[in-house]
Amino acid sequence: MKNCRLEETQNSPRRLYVRSLAVMAVVFAASALATAYDDREPYAIGLWGDLPYSAAQAAAVPNLIADMNAQKLAFTAHDGDLKSGGSECTDAVYSQAAAYFASLKAPAVFTPGDNDWVDCDRIAGYNSLVQLDKERVLFFSTSYTLGQHQLKQKVQTDALCLGSSGSMVPCVENRRWTVGGVTYATVNIQGSCNNLCDTFPDPLEYAARNQADIVWLQQTFAEAKARNSAAVMLISQADPGFDLTDATRGPTRDPKTLAETDGLPDGFQEFLLALRGEVVAFEKPVAYVHGDSHYFRVDKPFLNALGQRLENFTRVETFGDHQENGTNDVNWLKVLVDPRSREVFAYQQQIVPGNRVAVPAH
Repeated sequence: MKNCRLEETQNSPRRLYVRSLAVMAVVFAASALATAYDDREPYAIGLWGDLPYSAAQAAAVPNLIADMNAQKLAFTAHDGDLKSGGSECTDAVYSQAAAYFASLKAPAVFTPGDNDWVDCDRIAGYNSLVQLDKERVLFFSTSYTLGQHQLKQKVQTDALCLGSSGSMVPCVENRRWTVGGVTYATVNIQGSCNNLCDTFPDPLEYAARNQADIVWLQQTFAEAKARNSAAVMLISQADPGFDLTDATRGPTRDPKTLAETDGLPDGFQEFLLALRGEVVAFEKPVAYVHGDSHYFRVDKPFLNALGQRLENFTRVETFGDHQENGTNDVNWLKVLVDPRSREVFAYQQQIVPGNRVAVPAH
């Protein structure tokens, strides 16, 4: 009888309820850990830019998009320049780009290029800030990416940039998002000395946007630290130049002071100094993706003030341009992202079979 009562007590509704709660708590905790673990599973992204620069390249972009769509990508990113610098900034340029982005299955990220707005005033009748305002309306009117599937992004909504009306407006093209424990951000940094040289330089526009970009950069790293992100990737258009070795493709600068040495107005030093400080303090991998100088490469050109290479920094330049060779460079870069690996990013060039010129696909 006593044993029976004991069994009854052990299996009373109250005890069963408490046990079930305990089991549920364990299951929930395990599920939460599994979810956190799964969130940092490997994935891939696609990078492209500086395309198209000609009618032939425009006809080949669908091949590139089909190649991206055939692979499982967490998102794609175009790092600016929707056309060549000497061509007209017609509405058709932007609508064509919008159609490209809409045809991508994965979320499609975009950051403007100098050929899209800064250099538009090379042709009479165009104003660079009017063109940038158009891009802000067409590509950045919501807090989501472009593409058939979309990602929600954080937007720089503070009115820190100069608009075509002369008033300060939000820098809505600057975006930030996190996927699988890696923080990403786009930053509106441009060729043509970051709008300090070329046909109609605009020091006021540059000064406002440059400060906004530095604020966005600092906020990006602050968020990455708060999230314990495994890495940071920044995506912009300009090749700012990092050292003295690359005069044929970008600005040359003293790698220690980061001061430009080629006699052109320096639209990048202040940003690069801020970037260097953040890279050193973050310690984990940082990738800086850009287009602009039209030479595919993955290298490590960034030095500290003592001239020592920043081991955790990698510069990535996407394919693009070279219209003189037809579709020779209408290709993209696949980035394999493993947040649990030491280096996080691994790079795999994707040469689109239908766009090969010198050596046809077999």
